[in-house]
Amino acid sequence: MPPTGRFITFEGGEGAGKSTQARHLAASLEAAGIPVVFTREPGGTAGAEALRELLLVGGVDWSPLAETMLHFAARAEHVDRLIRPALLAGKWVVSDRYADSTMVYQGYGQGADRAVIAALTAMLGLVPDLTIVLDVPVAASVARLSRRGGSADRYERLGATFFARVAEGFRAIAASDPARCVLLDGEAAELEIAAKIMAVIRARLDLPA
Repeated sequence: MPPTGRFITFEGGEGAGKSTQARHLAASLEAAGIPVVFTREPGGTAGAEALRELLLVGGVDWSPLAETMLHFAARAEHVDRLIRPALLAGKWVVSDRYADSTMVYQGYGQGADRAVIAALTAMLGLVPDLTIVLDVPVAASVARLSRRGGSADRYERLGATFFARVAEGFRAIAASDPARCVLLDGEAAELEIAAKIMAVIRARLDLPA
């Protein structure tokens, strides 16, 4: 049985504002009377959250392939136990990151084989209906991270050169799949971005005004 809900993902580099905008969208959809599940990657289920801890906090220097496989182990659990059941129940799923992040962070950023990542993505059998990619210059990413305070995770500590490869990867994905992806300026005002996203949702997913 095919999914009956809608699957929307948010992508972008560190400090791009995707988590904030994903929450804005989930709240707006709920206010419109649409049943919504808000989730994140890596994570979203107990098993996937345990792997998130290993990936983001743990002190292991994973090889690019090993790191890729850990992300997909978490993603497979996430899809099977949370995302697909929610879609089949008619709910809209809004996810802070999905498979594009692995292609960009591990593929473009760390040099993992992109063909392997693409094959693993295809095995999931679940493509987002819409992906919002928030784009910010590397300098803006660095500045926003410095203002956050607290301890940075492994990816936030990888620095400007890595962030530049990540930004390039997300732009390339958005350009290669315009039917699914919308690239937005992440430096615009927060509420302006949120309004643009709602306009995209209405236009592409037939959400009533």
